[in-house]
Amino acid sequence: MPDPDSGEILWFNPDPRAVIPIDGFHVSHSLRRTARRQKFQVTFNRDFVGVVDACADRPATWISQDIKKSYTALHRLGFCHSVEVWDAKANLVGGLYGLSQGGVFNAESMFSRETDASKIALWALVVRLKDCGIDLLEVQFMTEHLRGLGAVEIARDTYLRQLGRALQAEVSFQAPTGVYNWL
Repeated sequence: MPDPDSGEILWFNPDPRAVIPIDGFHVSHSLRRTARRQKFQVTFNRDFVGVVDACADRPATWISQDIKKSYTALHRLGFCHSVEVWDAKANLVGGLYGLSQGGVFNAESMFSRETDASKIALWALVVRLKDCGIDLLEVQFMTEHLRGLGAVEIARDTYLRQLGRALQAEVSFQAPTGVYNWL
């Protein structure tokens, strides 16, 4: 993340670290209802730049131009992925992006322009990670929003052990093409 004063990109290694256990993702009854109404469509990697721009579109953001360029380059190389949520008029209304390596997906940021759109994106990601055999979903810092979806905090050394194992896993994230129907 860039230093807010200098813009220098710094490495953050929080302790504790927030993760969402793949089998511990919490889907509320209202989120299930929203998904069943099929008011949203989910895609992967259709509009990576649009998702990053939307994540950065807030009064204060760590997503600088250098960060955007770096993650876009990693996306072109196949390491960064986006999940997009579209409304019935094909407007991008929610999503997230992150970095995938071996058995870990590091979620970097998410946004929502409609109620539940970011939750739908995260739910679709969790299902896809299960399908790919990825079992570590790192979300960096705990928020009440993430806690409500099943995120937990773990000690840095525990996270680093899990990360070491996950990086050795012979699995990879494969983004589906077209509209993703995970329900």
